[in-house]
Amino acid sequence: MDGGNVRFSVKNLFNVEGWVCVVTGGGTGIGLMIAQAFANNGARVYITGRRAETLQTAAKTWGASLAHPQGKIIPITADITDKASIQNLAQEIAKHEKHVDVLVNNAGIDGSTSTVEKGDESAQALQKELWNEEVLMWESVYRTNVIGYFFTTVAFMPLLSAATTRGGGHTGSVINISSISGVTRTSQHHYAYNTSKAAAIQLTQLLAQEMRRPGVKVRVNSIAPGIFPSEMTTEGSNEQNKSSIPVDESYGEKKGIPAGRSGGEEDMAQAALLLACNQYIYGQTVIVDGGYLLAHP
Repeated sequence: MDGGNVRFSVKNLFNVEGWVCVVTGGGTGIGLMIAQAFANNGARVYITGRRAETLQTAAKTWGASLAHPQGKIIPITADITDKASIQNLAQEIAKHEKHVDVLVNNAGIDGSTSTVEKGDESAQALQKELWNEEVLMWESVYRTNVIGYFFTTVAFMPLLSAATTRGGGHTGSVINISSISGVTRTSQHHYAYNTSKAAAIQLTQLLAQEMRRPGVKVRVNSIAPGIFPSEMTTEGSNEQNKSSIPVDESYGEKKGIPAGRSGGEEDMAQAALLLACNQYIYGQTVIVDGGYLLAHP
């Protein structure tokens, strides 16, 4: 009888002790939040990115005082826009690990913005504004936010599939970090970014469909964050690789966020742990936005 109740304890429901995780863009922002979520609960977390110094800072600052003795944050430099670099990353981790429980595709860029309000003036004014967007910018955003997710997932597919060796119905999991920008119908001044995030959500569904096959058995889901502090939404990071968004009493009303604030680290951590641990969630996009899309459908 007691054993039946113990199964419902938080420790058992969200137990990631001894898990192996890979988080791209894991040195700052949302990626670091997720890396800390897993590492502080006993997982070995490999954080990747192009900036070696940023990764080292994250590992030294946050990996040295983890809440769980088994947890680790391990930095490895990699560029998800380069297939050879992605392949090297997977091969390097395979030297140390027999499987990967969770791959978090998080690394992303936002590109430039356009003053879409020019459309209030005339078609010609809006055309001029949008025509000034660079093709190379669009390609760069798509290469990172969509193509990079695809090839990183493919590179880790055998290691993710091998997670089933844990038994008990355990499966490897991919979590793509998309955005509410890929859901809302407003451009938010950046067409390229929003289009890429919508594509990332579609990519999640396509990968989920194919990777559920019996020879693979990997779950693929997505988190669509609202406004969270990161180098993309603020002016950068502090010496601990953390970003912050000042919030006053009028913040929620100005931004159209019922929660009245930007997203917190615990909000993102809880969402990531849910998708990683719940073995019955397939092909879903979990929106974590404080209610933003209610005001910006």
